[in-house]
Amino acid sequence: MTTDKNFEIFLATAPGLEAVLAEEVRTKGFKQPKTVPGGVIVKGGWPEVWRANLWIRGAGRVLARLDSFRALHLAQLDSRARRVPWAEVLRPDEPFCVEVTCAKSRIYHSGAAAERIETAIRETLGAPQASDAEILVMARLDHDLCTISVDTSGELLHKRGFKENVNKAPMRETMAALFLRQCGYDGTEPVFDPMCGSGTFVIEAAEIAARLNPGRSRHFAFERFANFDAEAWQRMREVKSARTPSARFYGSDRDAGAIDMSRANAERAGVSAFTTFQQATISDAVAPCEAPGLVIVNPPYGTRIGDKKKLFALYRALGQTLKTRFKGWRAAIITTDPTLAHATELAFLPTTAPVQHGGLRVTLYQTAPLE
Repeated sequence: MTTDKNFEIFLATAPGLEAVLAEEVRTKGFKQPKTVPGGVIVKGGWPEVWRANLWIRGAGRVLARLDSFRALHLAQLDSRARRVPWAEVLRPDEPFCVEVTCAKSRIYHSGAAAERIETAIRETLGAPQASDAEILVMARLDHDLCTISVDTSGELLHKRGFKENVNKAPMRETMAALFLRQCGYDGTEPVFDPMCGSGTFVIEAAEIAARLNPGRSRHFAFERFANFDAEAWQRMREVKSARTPSARFYGSDRDAGAIDMSRANAERAGVSAFTTFQQATISDAVAPCEAPGLVIVNPPYGTRIGDKKKLFALYRALGQTLKTRFKGWRAAIITTDPTLAHATELAFLPTTAPVQHGGLRVTLYQTAPLE
């Protein structure tokens, strides 16, 4: 219950990345993170909710658990939903909407369940319901246990607030941050993306190195909650941890538009002083600095029939470039198809389970330092 100072906080991520997110959460000082399918649970109060939104790079959204109870039928759900302490969190003047998922429960109609919870909130609190409201109440009915949470983030957290321009099939910033962590990147080495698109990997790497909070430039749903303390939140945001990175971060792309996009996004993110973007094909790519670091790339996957044949040449060229010009660098490639990854002829370390990305299952392929 939210009357406690120690309730459950759920940080969502793509299935397959829970352990990587838990490691990040632990390094940011949150106590006893526990991995569960689709995310990580920590315990804390509202300051921890704010901090998670402001600090954690890998979470897609942060949910605060309001209540949990058994509900075997809609009348029981209606009755129990009226006893949730809505007024502690929601304001009567702020519109809200409700999302329900049902799994292996006697209440199986999510729409009917959502209507009951909406009615309970409207009649006990007086707040208006609106389908496009920023305040989202989420209920999960699983084996007749109803868990009610409120989404504290609002817009998904990969929307950092600086990327106005994206190219096709962009990697979400949250996922890019977790892949960087999975590669052992800690902000002390150079990073190079030879197919940088809108600059996601390069900008995330630079932000990590500069110790910039990922949520520093955006608004969150919890700022509209009844229990929001604007002064305490402002103090939290003003704590400075930024530093000048010891390394630089590089991106190249064959498309001039992508380079313009990356530079503009880096400028808005405040990392243009540590990033360099230039137009180049894969075959023309060279190590951008003497000290070796991490090459990380999210090449095209070829999801349509016939595309893959054209892509084998691209992956072969990528592998050849890395083997001949990036001695000492580690390489990381994200792709859907092991045959494309192995077309690089690079020696990959054992892989972890695939991860959902834009309706596809992608795998991170990593190498040891290239010889």
